[in-house]
Amino acid sequence: MTDIAYEPAFKLAGKLRSREIGCLELLDHHLARVERFNPALNAVIWTDRDAARERARQADQVLARGETWGPLHGLPMTVKESFDLPGAPSTWGIPEMRDHIATAHSVATERLTTAGANIFGKTNVPLMLADWQSFNAIYGTTNNPWDLTRTPGGSSGGSAAALAAGLSALELGSDIGASIRNPAHYCGVLGHKPTWGIVPLRGHSAAGGLAMTDISVAGPLARTAEDLALALSVVAGPDELDAPGWRLLLPKPAKTKLADYRVAVMLSDPNSAVESEYSQRLAEVGRQLAKLGAKVSFEARPAIDTIKAHALYIRLLRAVTMARIPPAVFAEWQARAAALAPEDDSYKARVARAATILHRDWLAAHEERTKLRWAWHAFFRDWDVLLTPAAAGAAWSWGQAGDRLDRVIAVNGKMENTNDQLFWAGISGVVFLPSTVTPIGLTQAGLPLGVQIIADHLQDLTSIDFARLLAREIGGFVPPPGY
Repeated sequence: MTDIAYEPAFKLAGKLRSREIGCLELLDHHLARVERFNPALNAVIWTDRDAARERARQADQVLARGETWGPLHGLPMTVKESFDLPGAPSTWGIPEMRDHIATAHSVATERLTTAGANIFGKTNVPLMLADWQSFNAIYGTTNNPWDLTRTPGGSSGGSAAALAAGLSALELGSDIGASIRNPAHYCGVLGHKPTWGIVPLRGHSAAGGLAMTDISVAGPLARTAEDLALALSVVAGPDELDAPGWRLLLPKPAKTKLADYRVAVMLSDPNSAVESEYSQRLAEVGRQLAKLGAKVSFEARPAIDTIKAHALYIRLLRAVTMARIPPAVFAEWQARAAALAPEDDSYKARVARAATILHRDWLAAHEERTKLRWAWHAFFRDWDVLLTPAAAGAAWSWGQAGDRLDRVIAVNGKMENTNDQLFWAGISGVVFLPSTVTPIGLTQAGLPLGVQIIADHLQDLTSIDFARLLAREIGGFVPPPGY
């Protein structure tokens, strides 16, 4: 019998409200699973059991009076370490911030708590949230529950691993380079990268910044599409400065069955190699959709040059992520950029130039990005979603040595730079589009595979609902063996 911890969060929330199960009872069940499984995984790196148990008792008392805090009343969950939560460490895996304890909520955690969630712990991240692995000098390495020798992804790797192992009912992550989507794919769960700007990022900054970070978003990870929609409904909406005059009204899905959808499928691209087993599975999904009555094309694409689009993404991505580095390190990158030969177009050269970009050049890049956004908008007049890979293949074995920019993985028997996979992050990220990753089965080796579902600007509920419908036909989340 499947453990109750694997019930969808929306069903657990319903059972809590109806008092079919107690809030303290459900919390203790999750804490017991953390105690049992987390030592090998190292996904949950901080808990406050006493405070969580007291909140659970209060939640039970409130229900006994016939009242409720909200749609997540009493639901035990964890959040990514990088989100501020009062009394909890918020270090981003940076050793110099080892003793940094948040004193206030991030916007997102405050909204989750106000909706009734019981946030009992935090999950692991890579250093500065900058890797497709999740390890750092403070908390150590997080392992993939499907295979402890492999990465769970990053930077929300602890989030996805905790969900897959049934340690948490729901998770909150962030994404600038597939940091929600990649771990969801590697761990066999679901993740949603929202349209840029609809979830405030205040309280998610190593430097305490207040401005929205370019490309970066906060969004949910879960085990069902229904849970993604529920969590998004809680955390999305304008921040306090804009709330008096602005409202977020995401369009509801216009289609009710897969046969109604117009689906473009993208199996590969020159920017990033894709494992043949993975691309074949994606092709099978496309063919299944056609058999179900959907209009499916393996050729339809936005009118964009993907080589130029990816170069633009790397430029804007590294411009914003390099803004986090200390002045002395920035000076080193300035020296590297100044020493580059004009014809050097290597990945490291692109990073160096982006790290030191002039504002005038950034504005030109932003204009180029805006033209791409209009091209995508035109594409979505004819197509509802675009399906793509989420990475080059399934989760890979740990590779922590050396410079992150130089690391390689095997793809179809050939060594490829891990950074090439950023193409599948940037294809929707650079143009602010929503994208949902949902499981589509396992490899022959028994590792999860996911598909990335990209929809038009602000059509978040469309990509999420497509994932819900897809799960009905091909199967969604399944627990890893042994959990």
